[in-house]
Amino acid sequence: MPAEVRRKLGLGPGSVMDWDEDGDQVVVRRAGTHTSEELHAALFPIGAPTQRSLADLKDGVRRAVKERHARR
Repeated sequence: MPAEVRRKLGLGPGSVMDWDEDGDQVVVRRAGTHTSEELHAALFPIGAPTQRSLADLKDGVRRAVKERHARR
């Protein structure tokens, strides 16, 4: 692969690439690059989570930390 293409894609030794055919063209991309829509669909397969207030989020973090560090 030409050095110019490697630099443009940010590839180095050991990089993994995906190759896709698109008609008479071959599309090359770094493996593991996903769109934000793909990531969202993977994280939230049944739709967006319920919105919560900042106070709810802070309370959840507080409970998780307390639970994690509780003496048993």
